[in-house]
Amino acid sequence: MSIPTTKTARQARILDLVTGGDIHSQAELAELLAADGIQVTQATLSRDLVELEAVRVRSPRGGMVYAIPLAGADRAPASGITRESTEAKLAALCRELLVTAEGSANLVLLRTPPGAAQYFASAIDHSVSPEILGTIAGDDTIMVVSRDPQGGEQLARKFLDLAR
Repeated sequence: MSIPTTKTARQARILDLVTGGDIHSQAELAELLAADGIQVTQATLSRDLVELEAVRVRSPRGGMVYAIPLAGADRAPASGITRESTEAKLAALCRELLVTAEGSANLVLLRTPPGAAQYFASAIDHSVSPEILGTIAGDDTIMVVSRDPQGGEQLARKFLDLAR
């Protein structure tokens, strides 16, 4: 799995880590992120935890751990997109919304924060990129169909490059 170095991707990974196990400290969380290739300063991590509304609670085993109430709720981006979508606009959306991108054959699977996939897919469709046949979107997942029968991996790299 490839994780771009965006705030959205970083916060999505923090959300996964905190909701998936007991995280006792920011240092422990930073180590887990580093293991995923995400380098973060203590100040940035602290801001991320505040933005995610993380709180410290007592775990059933008695220790203090981070928890995120209503994980993922109400994190949808503003709606609406203009027809003059450009490569720069698509790049900006990749930086804001792309969590992961994986390709196989002529398909690309893009992950986004909850509620963002349809908005992002619409922007991809309106970007009129010649190598993209179309998209199908769910809540947090987009399937992009490449015109090239073996273009999935290359298209996934393009989305990751746009996120940089």
